[in-house]
Amino acid sequence: MARVLIVGAGLTGSLCAALLRKETPRPVHLTVWEEAGDSGGRMATARSPCNPQSTVDLGAQYITRTPHYAKKHQSFYDELLAHGILKPLTSPIEGMVMKEGDCNFVAPQGLSSIVKHYLEESGAEVSFRHRVTQINLRNDKWEVSKETGSPERFDIVVLTMPVPQILQLQGDIANLISECQRQQLESVCYSSRYALGLFYEAGTKIDVPWAGQYITSNPCTRFISIDNKKRNIESSEVGPSLVVHTTVPFAVTYLEHSTEDVRELIYQQLESILPGLPQPVVTKCQKWRYSQVISAPANSHGQLTLHREPFLVCGGDGFTQSNFDGCVSSALCVLEALKNQI
Repeated sequence: MARVLIVGAGLTGSLCAALLRKETPRPVHLTVWEEAGDSGGRMATARSPCNPQSTVDLGAQYITRTPHYAKKHQSFYDELLAHGILKPLTSPIEGMVMKEGDCNFVAPQGLSSIVKHYLEESGAEVSFRHRVTQINLRNDKWEVSKETGSPERFDIVVLTMPVPQILQLQGDIANLISECQRQQLESVCYSSRYALGLFYEAGTKIDVPWAGQYITSNPCTRFISIDNKKRNIESSEVGPSLVVHTTVPFAVTYLEHSTEDVRELIYQQLESILPGLPQPVVTKCQKWRYSQVISAPANSHGQLTLHREPFLVCGGDGFTQSNFDGCVSSALCVLEALKNQI
């Protein structure tokens, strides 16, 4: 049985695992390693330590389905809607630009529930706080090292983390990447952002007429969402939750500052936009060094095969675009590349 390692438990990595489980002709042993403490990647959903039912999406806020992908990826949308993982976004989002035929969806349990669904479907062995540091070639297998613990060997490796992290890997992989491949990888460019999640006591009222609002006139704040309201979830037992996404210039300016300092700056700006905002019980500040892909490599076809025997392939939004359909497209391309190897 081929041992397959997928690095990264975001949307592309989790869907790759689910597709490999369903589509490959022979059984495979699937392992997923994620450097963070939970799955989701940039579809991360944070939970209040005071009440785990109170959640906030720190990454992607909703999913926009265009008419093109409504047809092309219909089976993926149908499955998630049938399971109740997605539902139409009906709450008011001020400043949202809608194009004809587009449809927006939210996840009642938070967008990380999509990733968790695919991981569950895959039956993969998932390990968190596993940060890959080296990949070496040993007897026609990949020996993969992480920050702690012993190296492990795999027949196939799929890398779905942000592209700059692939370029930072040590070991034989650094020499096996051709000059042309390196140029393609180095051409991938990301924007950066911060997100601040705020959790409130049950019964707290945040009196605004919208569930989300795009801000155009603030140097720090780009988007605010009353997250429970965005998902149409009102409960007397669970307090509201709110998330703020910063502008890209703000994040670039403060990228290397302490999270505590940045948290305070974002909160000050939030209070100026929403004066009289109640005090949160707890907050969670998230730095997205690699937020959204600004430029992907030309002619990457959704994946980049770095080595064929043994097989090593890169996937993710770095090779398509930073949205749900970009990740689905990449996962399908990775599957196609792997089919002949398994």
